[in-house]
Amino acid sequence: MYAIETNSLSKAFKGIHAVENLNMRVPEGSIYGFIGENGSGKSTTQKLLTGLLVPTSGEILLYGRPYTDPGVRARIGVLIETPACFPSSTVWQNLMMQALNLGIENPNAEIERVLRLVNMHAAAHRKFKHCSLGMKQRIGISMAILQAPSIVILDEPLNGLDIEGMVEMRNLILRLAKENGSTFFISSHLIHDIELTCDKIGILHEGRLLRTETMDHILRNFSSLENFYLSEVDVSVNSANAG
Repeated sequence: MYAIETNSLSKAFKGIHAVENLNMRVPEGSIYGFIGENGSGKSTTQKLLTGLLVPTSGEILLYGRPYTDPGVRARIGVLIETPACFPSSTVWQNLMMQALNLGIENPNAEIERVLRLVNMHAAAHRKFKHCSLGMKQRIGISMAILQAPSIVILDEPLNGLDIEGMVEMRNLILRLAKENGSTFFISSHLIHDIELTCDKIGILHEGRLLRTETMDHILRNFSSLENFYLSEVDVSVNSANAG
């Protein structure tokens, strides 16, 4: 089954398409890397999947059901751009508000669990506004994985992290996908980390999905994700120029 499926999905702003005719299939349990240059439509696509934006046209299905279905929407964890937190509240308080909003049973234990997963338990009582950019990113990830969601949508999850933090979060994503069977949909411009984390790759260019391949296929035929990405974008640009 596909965890995420889009059919002819489009989103236009004042007549200009940010996403155009997107047909995408994300298998259940996969770690799907969504890559593209700035302005290619990655964040717009993720906002469409999570209901933060309404499509101009097309269809979004999650586990074969409309993305607006309350039952399936409750199974999604999200971090897009920056975590929505109250600056003067502590890390723990922000997570508690999110846990109560989700109706999580035994929220104290669940908050303790996710803070330890992202290595933020020692800073639980620090105010959010006093956290570094990397710490805020960890908090956002912890909020996204509360209650072990079936689908986790992350926008640039390694943004602001140091090298150690990048390795920790990459390993955490791999662990949760394996242990919980969670599907991860990750957008990033950090090709190297996507290459080490994801098993399926989709290339977005100027709002259009150019190609989707498994990481195994890419490494066998292009030697690196960077070569695959550059070859696909080059073909797209040349085709557009020829037209």
